[in-house]
Amino acid sequence: MEAKNFQRDLTKFEPLNAVVLGVSVDTAQSHKEFCTKEGLNFKLLADPDAKVSTEYGSVMDYKGQKLAARNTFIINPKGEIAKVFTGVKPPDHSEEVLRALAELQKG
Repeated sequence: MEAKNFQRDLTKFEPLNAVVLGVSVDTAQSHKEFCTKEGLNFKLLADPDAKVSTEYGSVMDYKGQKLAARNTFIINPKGEIAKVFTGVKPPDHSEEVLRALAELQKG
C-alpha cells in the first residue's frame, strides 16, 4: 500500500524537485519482481547486506531476520537529512511526505 501510494503520487513529487527512492534489504531480483507485480516505476535500491539501512538506523530484527524498518528520510540538495519519519502509517505516508516537502521548501 505504501509503495503504491508513492507511485500514485509521483507526479506530485516532480514539481517539488523530489526523487522517490526505496531501500530494503531484499535482493535486486526480488525488487524487480515486486515492481513488476505492483506496477512501480520508481527506483528500489537493494541493500542485502543491510549496510545502508544500518547507517540510517533503519534495520530491525524480526525472528532472527534483518528487515528494513519503514522509515523515511528527506534529504536536502546539500545531502543532509532534513526530516525523518519513523513508524509511518502506510495509507497516509505519501501525502505526509508531500506536505513536509512543501513546508521545507517554504524555508
